[in-house]
Amino acid sequence: MNMRQFPPLSEATLQAVNTVGQWLAQNDFSAEEPFQADCVVLAGNAVIPTIDAACKIAKEQRIPLLISGGIGHSTTFLYSAIAEHPRYNTIRTTGRAEAAILADIANQFWQIPGESIWVEDQSTNCGENARFSCALLRQAPVTINTAIVVQDPTMQRRTLATFRRVTKDDPDAPRWLSFPGFTPVLRHQEEGVDFTNAAQGVWPVERYLSLIAGELPRVRDDEAGYGPRGRDFIVHIDIPDEVEAAWQILQNDDVLNQAIDSRSLR
Repeated sequence: MNMRQFPPLSEATLQAVNTVGQWLAQNDFSAEEPFQADCVVLAGNAVIPTIDAACKIAKEQRIPLLISGGIGHSTTFLYSAIAEHPRYNTIRTTGRAEAAILADIANQFWQIPGESIWVEDQSTNCGENARFSCALLRQAPVTINTAIVVQDPTMQRRTLATFRRVTKDDPDAPRWLSFPGFTPVLRHQEEGVDFTNAAQGVWPVERYLSLIAGELPRVRDDEAGYGPRGRDFIVHIDIPDEVEAAWQILQNDDVLNQAIDSRSLR
């Protein structure tokens, strides 16, 4: 993906960005690597470090990798990410479901056996990722007690809450745990704002900023949000006061919002 650096931001805004972004990238593991689980669920996305993290867990733990994703409104971002990747660019993308593309990565580049890759290629949004993945897991030949969910870090917290919503009345549902693969952090560099880590295969900074600014209203449990008191797509999520305050800083920073608008990504 294009990694054009973003114009400088105030220190307060930069800190607010990192507060919101790190909270959204929910990580349920205190150690650098997740502990042993029974399955990894990779929800289709275009963030290469996240994709690699899911494959790495499945390979090292020798557990099934369930990949969920059909063709949706963001699939073209995955096509672009694959085309620009120095190794994965040999994989055919156009017209293919996200899960099919990611399964090729898992098999061809991570040597995960085909029988350990479970493909769900019909979902077109986060809710369907959860519903269709859970249906597939119920048919699994092995018992799945603990499943690690891996997703684009900007959607990680909402995705986990969606899986928990789908299975809230199922006493046999797995214990869902969240692992984003990496946690985005922005900092000021010589020519502007850029990521401190995972520079290969992540969002342009302006797209990342637009995504996290739009994500918080979705995870709220109010009439307009996705929680039980709104659209009821996810379980209730408590948003810490410091995250709400940080999001307000982003909303009220005219320099930030004008820069995002000028790049036509909002």
